[in-house]
Amino acid sequence: MKLKELKVGEIGTVVGFSTTDPAYRQKLLRMGLTRNADFTVVRKAPFGGPIEIEVKSFRLVLRSNEADALEVEKK
Repeated sequence: MKLKELKVGEIGTVVGFSTTDPAYRQKLLRMGLTRNADFTVVRKAPFGGPIEIEVKSFRLVLRSNEADALEVEKK
């Protein structure tokens, strides 16, 4: 499932990455989006805009194309 499929207030877990660019994957890992990391969807912009999540007690805003690189599952 993709991050953009979750609704505001739902909790998810990172299960993998769908990007083939190793540098971008490293960037996501440095931001705390490691495998099995839990997060909460805080806000979503309308019309496919950025998504704000809370992971490891800080908030992170991802562009929709960045969010598509994450494979997540709903908790």
